[in-house]
Amino acid sequence: MCSILGHRPVVPPVDVDDQSLPLRNNMFNDRWEGPELIRRSRIPYKGSKDGQYFKYLDDNTKTMFDAFRRGAKLSNNGPCLGWHEDKDKPYQWINYNESLLRAKNFAAGLLATGLKPGQETNVGVYTQNCPEWVLTEQGCYCYNMVIVPLYDTLGEEACTFIINQANISVVVVDNDTKIATLLGQRPRPLTHIVSTRPVKPELVQRAKDAGVRVSRFTEVEKLGAAANIKETPPKPEDLATICYTSGTTGDPKGVMLTHENLVADVGAVLIQLGECAPDHTDTLISFLPLAHMLERVCETAMYMQGGSVGFFLGDIRALMDDMKHLRPTLMPVVPRLLNRIYDKVWSNVAGSKFKTKMLQWALDAKEAEIKRGIIRNDSFWDRLVLKKVRDSLGGRVRLMVVGSAPMAANVLTFMRAALGCTVLEGYGAGGIRCWRDTVLEGYGQTECVAPCTLTLQGDARPDHVGPPLPCCDIKLVDVPEMNYFAASGQGEVCIRGTNVTQGYYKNPEKTRETIDSDGWLHTGDVGQWLPNGTLRIIDRAKHIFKLSQGEYVAPEKVENVYVRSQLIAQMFVHGESLKSSVVAVVVPDVDVLKAWATKNNVPGTLSVLCQSPKVKKHIMDDMNRLAKEANLKSFEQVKDIYLHPDPFSVQNNLLTPTLKAKRPELRKYFKPQLDDLYSKLT
Repeated sequence: MCSILGHRPVVPPVDVDDQSLPLRNNMFNDRWEGPELIRRSRIPYKGSKDGQYFKYLDDNTKTMFDAFRRGAKLSNNGPCLGWHEDKDKPYQWINYNESLLRAKNFAAGLLATGLKPGQETNVGVYTQNCPEWVLTEQGCYCYNMVIVPLYDTLGEEACTFIINQANISVVVVDNDTKIATLLGQRPRPLTHIVSTRPVKPELVQRAKDAGVRVSRFTEVEKLGAAANIKETPPKPEDLATICYTSGTTGDPKGVMLTHENLVADVGAVLIQLGECAPDHTDTLISFLPLAHMLERVCETAMYMQGGSVGFFLGDIRALMDDMKHLRPTLMPVVPRLLNRIYDKVWSNVAGSKFKTKMLQWALDAKEAEIKRGIIRNDSFWDRLVLKKVRDSLGGRVRLMVVGSAPMAANVLTFMRAALGCTVLEGYGAGGIRCWRDTVLEGYGQTECVAPCTLTLQGDARPDHVGPPLPCCDIKLVDVPEMNYFAASGQGEVCIRGTNVTQGYYKNPEKTRETIDSDGWLHTGDVGQWLPNGTLRIIDRAKHIFKLSQGEYVAPEKVENVYVRSQLIAQMFVHGESLKSSVVAVVVPDVDVLKAWATKNNVPGTLSVLCQSPKVKKHIMDDMNRLAKEANLKSFEQVKDIYLHPDPFSVQNNLLTPTLKAKRPELRKYFKPQLDDLYSKLT
């Protein structure tokens, strides 16, 4: 287990100057065929000598059904699922064996009410993170059924689409509002709603009138216990889950992931994490949506290793109380939470020059240690200044996984220094980015379960996302319209291995667009191989537009340059084929802009500041500086901006649930402002 490192050096599992193995394009020929260089992990594992992909940690753990039982054995039937009823009450726990029994009983109860076991049955789960979510999932695996998560931010129409497409007859919910939503939409296949909580009698009657049965979760468990139906476990190649991704356009796409996909990816991560990997002594706090693969991977790793998972109350505002009671060692989080902690700490010392100076001295001292490979939380500065920050998260956090959106470098540095723990930062759609000595990263997306690369322990060099995990190969292919060529070590990242999806559920057209005939998953991200065999993500191949002079622009690449400005919180870069330049909508960072405005005697609310020519010039000047530093080409540089006071969000339909920009919606929403910007440029 990765504990406080002190001065003990980290020994990488392979040479950090030669981290991945180049393969021939044609394994039956001694010469290279074509420019596409395939690379594979050098980490030794069972089957690596025979050229096989990593599949599982041991012969008894080939499916998600097996993985949970492995955890029960490793933990010696230790605590598994925890929850508490009130922020002032301690956590209650059920152990592994009881969790397994309840999961089996619940699924058997569904079968007793008429559901059929096997791969043709998809079960929906539409709840916040809670023990019943995991019991439903593990119950499905007992009878080789498929679990399909639903979540609020998909929207009512998308949920209805999923239930119809996946032919889901049973959905597990956690409140009356969701029952009302389902009854209002009334998807055709839905015949049974199972609630984890008591249901209002009028809703039960409304459901009955609509031909939908409503049951309590505990009632179904009792039915299953009485039925005592023999388990029919899955095989590795069987489908485990359909994880619907919101996408930026059209209906959601259901990523089909098998048991082998999940077990291989999680197992490969555990191998590559080495001593930092979770074990049976660890406790994870669960509050990021289980409908997304980042949280699923984190929790699967815990169950596979025999760790404990405690669920939050359901109110994000009470999360700090949850953590103080649970005292987790592992935390999957999103940048928003860490930003709030960062802002609160600095605001608490803002009134005192002495306290501000002490905090800065403490952080400087800790950062200097981190650069020397020393990670600890027992220094003089930890005890004197930083203990309160650690205690606010329970005092035991040793591993933090940050996903969904980029995190500001100053906040990341603060967390590593203040907490004295390992930080893994998400990079890509549901991927993982690892942080340990100085800067360590990783990369992935839902279509390959989550991560497909991860930095080696002991490699402190920044600006890469590590070598491939042992479960997959990675190659780069030409993107000629963007001037990226595999012969030069640059191109679109493609993945093939035991962690790659079979495709999109009932959507062969999208599957063919994403996975080619040789089984390579085309990610849409542009990467570069570095001399040490690691991958660097440098661009995005999708969302490209062409300007009037014929030049291609990748807006996400341009946005990634400009959002480095402390003045900018969010940005949307736009271009048109009849225009020769790009323009942008900018959402300023509220705190930074107000601080600048106060210092420079520019009065007004945020809305007023956004209309100020002085503010606009200040932001444009900083953007021009960043463009010059990044060597953006002239046609890539933003020529004018519109300042917008309100953030893009899931609620206003400008971001997906995974916080990616909905570019078509943004284009439509800001059409008047974008047209006005162009009218001033002509």
